[in-house]
Amino acid sequence: MLEFFKQLTDPQSIIQYGGLALLLFVVFAETGLLIGFFLPGDNLIFLSGIICVLKPELLGVNLLELITLLCLAAILGNCVGYAFGYKVGPAMFEKKDSLIFRKRHLELTKAYYEKNGGKTLIFGRFVPIIRTFAPIFAGIVKVDFRMFMVYNIVGAIAWIGTLGSLGYYLGTYTWVQENLRLIFISLIIITLIPLVIPYLKRKK
Repeated sequence: MLEFFKQLTDPQSIIQYGGLALLLFVVFAETGLLIGFFLPGDNLIFLSGIICVLKPELLGVNLLELITLLCLAAILGNCVGYAFGYKVGPAMFEKKDSLIFRKRHLELTKAYYEKNGGKTLIFGRFVPIIRTFAPIFAGIVKVDFRMFMVYNIVGAIAWIGTLGSLGYYLGTYTWVQENLRLIFISLIIITLIPLVIPYLKRKK
């Protein structure tokens, strides 16, 4: 079981063993299911762009097809998250912590959402945890669904398009191919900054 989860959080293993289907599922799960907050979405999208350059047969699609399919998975994931939040509502804040749920993640998203409003659904795509809980919280506060879908689509295109294209064009450089682990760590640190700074300010 531990080995399975280890493979599930490793972008290279996901693509190598699961191919396009698992790639799409992970993006969907990270943006639509509570259990998805620990999945490596940013690194996975970036790596899939590189794969389109180095081993296109591994995914069986070109960059445009890849970005389109990933966007659809991300959009659908957010819709599921919104529906879940809309149905469950305030009860989420009374729910006790469990293996797959941490109330502090929802409270963190609430604070982020109150500061940035609907933009959270766009910029929050680039921030781990926030991208999982933002659509759920949008459902809880019953954001107008049409406006939600606008933010949902724009955010998905911005997130997937940016990281996928970046991976595709940087994947031609040997240094990038040889230092993927360093790049993955850097991506994690960069995307966590929007969470760490507000947290430190609140603690202060």
